[in-house]
Amino acid sequence: MRNTTDKKKTAYLMVQGTMSNAGKSLIVAGLCRVFSQDGYKVCPFKSQNMALNSYVTDDNLEMGRAQVMQAEAAGIKPSVYMNPILLKPTGDMKSQVIVNGKVLADLSAKDYYAKKTEFIPDIENALNVLSKEYEIIVIEGAGSPAEINLKDNDIVNMGMAKIADAPVILAGDIDRGGVFAQIYGTVMLLEDDEKARIKGIVINKFRGDKTILDPGIEQIETMLNIPVCGVLPYIDISLDDEDSLAERLASNKKGDIDIAVVRLPHISNFTDFNVFDEFEGVGVRYVKEAHEFGDPDLVIIPGSKNTIADLGDIRDKGLDKAISAYAAQHKPVIGICGGYQMLGNTISDPDGVEGGGSAEGLKLLPIDTCLTTEKKREPVNGRFADLCGMFAELSELDYSGYEIHMGISKVTDDKASEFTDSGSGYCLDNVYGTYVHGIFDEDGVADVIVRALYKAKGLAYNRETISRRNFKESQYDKLADMIRSHMDMEYIYKIMGIENKNE
Repeated sequence: MRNTTDKKKTAYLMVQGTMSNAGKSLIVAGLCRVFSQDGYKVCPFKSQNMALNSYVTDDNLEMGRAQVMQAEAAGIKPSVYMNPILLKPTGDMKSQVIVNGKVLADLSAKDYYAKKTEFIPDIENALNVLSKEYEIIVIEGAGSPAEINLKDNDIVNMGMAKIADAPVILAGDIDRGGVFAQIYGTVMLLEDDEKARIKGIVINKFRGDKTILDPGIEQIETMLNIPVCGVLPYIDISLDDEDSLAERLASNKKGDIDIAVVRLPHISNFTDFNVFDEFEGVGVRYVKEAHEFGDPDLVIIPGSKNTIADLGDIRDKGLDKAISAYAAQHKPVIGICGGYQMLGNTISDPDGVEGGGSAEGLKLLPIDTCLTTEKKREPVNGRFADLCGMFAELSELDYSGYEIHMGISKVTDDKASEFTDSGSGYCLDNVYGTYVHGIFDEDGVADVIVRALYKAKGLAYNRETISRRNFKESQYDKLADMIRSHMDMEYIYKIMGIENKNE
């Protein structure tokens, strides 16, 4: 593997983890924010991302949401070069392989593993493009570099570090226990040249008195001859971390308002609903079984990477009956993308996009959907139609977001009225559906919905309107403050070979 980048212009740092969900995404975001605050032009990079949360750039290309979040932390626009390979699992041990923002093929894990080194030129090209614009590139690994069954032809952990010739900091998750075993075992399973790349260790998600941890830190530093350059505390933060769904699924947050999101097996873009977590008094929970349904104030059916299969799962779990009975009481239901398709009469797959066949929908909206081989990818700016029903105050409000789907939905009854622009969504009574992801993020949209839900319960919502943009900026600053306080940034600058402009 050859590094073709101009290292005179660009400094690199790579964050790897002892396991998935060790906190790599947020550490990278925090470092991007710190470097940006310190006066550097910085961007994130992840050669290969496996996630169902994706985003459409201004040039109609698809990339992982985690790198979008990290780009926001850096104060820059996201670019597909920051995530040249995106794998979106479709079920049956297959993934949709997206290279440079465009769908290449659906491949089995075995077939992709056999082909992945063919994408090294794409990775090198992306890194080269970014290196011409940015002074620092912070690279995120995936999973663990010690997955010895996957080490041959690796392009995302140590293989990626070699391509960029990047120093590595290794993050371990103490919250799940055994952090010193994680760190020691990871390092000892590496080749000597790979061990030499690890310049620092970070212990992440620590709760408690650090002095209790110090003896272990001293021992692991002696055993591995690698310094521990940070002990990061567990932080309560609301950002689009790609691994955050696991924690969200376990949330039992209660509030005046109860929003139930259907937990689909192939759920995608669950980041659409993060904005509701920011409202005091609003609880968002994910429901998988009919007995979990309860009596929510709003039901949301999210996007799906396998709509027909997930619709079958809803039926198997009895959630279809629960949702239909709920809607029959004129209570609000919102479907986003695949969830919008499920609200309709039929979904057909004549070209085998999801394996073929057809399915009857929930019949809450008069639309028929046909899945197509061509994927629609585009950012959108629009305006809500003149609406009726519970969310009538959304009428004529602006929204922004993006469409990313393989399907065309057509309305079959003029009883339905337009919800979002250009035929992208329809509504009937209190059932609303749209193809637009991110639609709740525009300032004012979620606020209208929350206030309407309070009003329906005879309650008043007297809190300040939340600016999504300002809230996210505050979260990035909070993350950066934590990094500065608990990581040795002077040492980080030293291993990168550049100076701290603030000194």
